[in-house]
Amino acid sequence: MPNEELFQEIDNSQAFTQRYLGLSLNKFFVLFSIVIVFGIYLGIILYGANSMQVLVGLQDYETYLKTQTRQLKNENAELQREYFELKEISAQ
Repeated sequence: MPNEELFQEIDNSQAFTQRYLGLSLNKFFVLFSIVIVFGIYLGIILYGANSMQVLVGLQDYETYLKTQTRQLKNENAELQREYFELKEISAQ
């Protein structure tokens, strides 16, 4: 009988984390802290201010490049028209 009481006392003295998760309370808090810090770090990397700044910068650069493309196409058309006019004049 004294052995049974001792075993019951050992089972009752185990912490909740030790009983259900197999970890001591200290190890559980360390692991929990690491998971929380890693989650915050990922949140900052994926959704932080830097990523938004990069996205907005790239969108602005895209619109700049589109306007540059249109301007250069128009300039190219004007220069080709001028070139062919000069070529036609010199051929006469």
